[in-house]
Formats: sequence, structure tokens, C-alpha cells
Amino acid sequence: MGRMRGDYDVVVVGGGPGGMAAALGARESGAERVLIVDREPEPGGFLVQCIHAGFGLHHFGEELTGPEYAERFLEQVLDQDIDLLPDSYVAGLAVDTDRHKQVRVLSGTHGAQAVTARSVVLATGCRDRTRAGIRIPGERPAGVYTAGLAQKLINQWGYLPGRRVVILGSGDVGLMMARRLMLEGSEVLGVFELLPYSNGLGRNIVECLEDFGIPLHLSTTVTHVHGHERVERVTVAPVDEHMQPIPGRGWDIPCDTLVVSIGLIPETELYQRLAIGIDPNTSGPIVSSTLETSMPGVFACGNSLHVHDLVDYVTAESLDAGRYAGEWARGIRRPGDNVRLVPGDNVRYCLPHTLSPGREHTVYLRVKAPRGPCRIVVGGRLEQALPFVVPAEMIMLRLRPELLEGLQGDTLRIDVLDAPHDSRETPHGR
Repeated sequence: MGRMRGDYDVVVVGGGPGGMAAALGARESGAERVLIVDREPEPGGFLVQCIHAGFGLHHFGEELTGPEYAERFLEQVLDQDIDLLPDSYVAGLAVDTDRHKQVRVLSGTHGAQAVTARSVVLATGCRDRTRAGIRIPGERPAGVYTAGLAQKLINQWGYLPGRRVVILGSGDVGLMMARRLMLEGSEVLGVFELLPYSNGLGRNIVECLEDFGIPLHLSTTVTHVHGHERVERVTVAPVDEHMQPIPGRGWDIPCDTLVVSIGLIPETELYQRLAIGIDPNTSGPIVSSTLETSMPGVFACGNSLHVHDLVDYVTAESLDAGRYAGEWARGIRRPGDNVRLVPGDNVRYCLPHTLSPGREHTVYLRVKAPRGPCRIVVGGRLEQALPFVVPAEMIMLRLRPELLEGLQGDTLRIDVLDAPHDSRETPHGR
């Protein structure tokens, strides 16, 4: 750890679960010199502050805490002789030729250095959307935190954010913080969600709210923050079908803390500096079937590509991105994509954005609104029946090569439709 050379096959930006998995994937595909650059003093990303269990069921076949999951990958990274540079920043990336990229690194140990890479994987993760992102009116007192910061304060630094807490938004981190705050002695006065349904996983609604008697108010939002030095109270109000507060229906809740859990945003500063194409539906980069961005030899994965609900999915996707980056570094080029994947009915996004005939693909998608029972229809050919779908739960599909036959130069549409009334109808392609 801390070693830095001048030339690498693959440089991975980010040392969270995505970055470590991508580095391992690159080594697996034959890349000999791999570097991970991470801005935190220790690798693991958000996992190090997630002391609850629930990680690893898909990848390891057992339930782990976040730090345990991160530790297993760190051990593999060190065993594979992958260079790891913590407490360091990638200040820029310049493309000299199709085969060489200059990565500028700022490190407390090595100072300002430039290393050469044949391919780069961007696994920079995501960040919390803040109060400013939705422009909640009111003063700017102490006591307003994002859910991620509140989690770090308690789990890593040992500080209690407040005693009487209101939570805005029902994202998974916010739901888990409701439970965590209750366990630490705070009073959680309620979780308020703008939408008519929760943005968290169903199991977290049960385990974090219902089991602790914490009320969930749907179609309700915070309309004002009151307080000079510290939060004194917040005003909440129900919203109409246009998501606008209903006049005269609001009420005040005395509290000293507001935790904001209103979604996560891919960390795309480096993508923007490189003028890499961005998908407005995911706020992450546009990628091919090999998870390559619009800049040749630069790949993306994990929460910087699109926000995942399970770290196991981050791992699977990032292993693939690392393998493709390793192949690129060794001069291996796969056939170009010529099928465009497009979201259809009740699909907010689907990716990768393009596909290549002749091989199997893993496709990720999210729906716009809850629906069930329903069926996923791909190109009018494949149907997969599901009891229900919700925006909080990402769907992963495996598309077989025969589905793309005859679609070269065309588009492939994914729809999530109501299930047929005749329950005896057999879905295709199952």
C-alpha cells in the first residue's frame, strides 16, 4: 500500500467496493500493473461507515457488515499485488494517444505526479443530494444533515447529530438512520416522503420503521426550516398530485435536527472535465456493452455509473468493467455495438446504452412507478413475469445472444407492462 510507479496497464479511480472489484477484474483479465487511487485515508468507500449487516448475500453467500465486506476485498487486492494509493486525488486525465493516458495524481506521500495508463476505470461512487438541491425555504441553522453525513457522525466519529429528529425522504440510508438514531437514544418524530410511495427497499421499511414504531408520512414534505443558531422546528405539509404543498394544511414539528435523505447522485466531476457523454436519466455516463464511456479506453462502473441498491450488484458490474479495461490495456478489442437499448413504458432508465450481437449481456433497469403483477418485455420477444416492481429496487436481466438476432443497426426497447389477465399464459424466454 502506498507504492506508485510511473506506468500502469490500468488505473482505477476510487477505492470503494466498485474500485476494488474493478482492479481485481483487471488483474483477472491479464493486466499486470494495476493502481487504485482513493481520496480517503483507508479504502472501502461508504462501506466503512455501514456497520449494519446485510451485505454479501449474493457475492459471498453470507451476511456481512459493510466493514467486513470491504475487508474481504482489501485482502484480495493486497494478495494480487495491486498498488493502492490512499489519501490521494486524481487531479486530471489527459489522453495522449488511443493507447496512452496521462493521469495526474496528488498524493501526500508522493506529491504531484503523472502516471501513464493504457486504460482507466472511473469508480468514483456517489454523493448525497443536499437541502440546496431541492431548495427548502427557511433559515440556515446548524442541525441539518444529509443521511450519509449523519451516518458517518454516529458510526465513525461517535457523535450524536441530535435528540429530536425529523427525516425528509425515505431513501435506504435515511431509513437505516431512523433506526440507528432510535438505538442511540434519539427520538425520531417521523419520516416524510414527497412521493406517494417509499424510495427505500421494502425490508428496510419493516425493519427500520415499523419495528420501531416510527411513522412514515407519504405525499408529505418539509416546507420550511426554522431556527437561528440551531434548528428549532420544521413545517411539513401534504402535497397534491403535482407534488406541490397544499396551502393551509401544514403543521409545525418542534425538533433540533433535520436529516435529509432525498437521493444519491453519481460523482461525475471527472466525467464532466473529460466531456464524456452523460445520461440525464441516471446522471451518470453513457456506456457501451463493455462499460466503456464515450472516451476510448475509459470505463465506468458502480455508483458513479448509476446508483445501485445492493453493493453485490456494484461488485458484479465493476468486476466486468475491470475485465474489459484489462483487455483494452492488452490490446484486445471486442466487436463494436450496433444495437441501441432504449427505455419504454414505465422504465426510467436501462443500461448499458448499446449492445453487441453474438454474446450475452447483463442489463440493469429501474421503473418509474410501482406496478404489479407485471411482465418485462424486451424487444417484443422476451417476457419475464414479476409479482411487483418498485423504483427503489433495481432489476437485473440477462439477455441471451439470440434475442439480438436481426436487430443490427436497430433499437431494442424494454417495457414493463401489466401482467396478462389470462394467468395461464406462459411468459416467453424464461
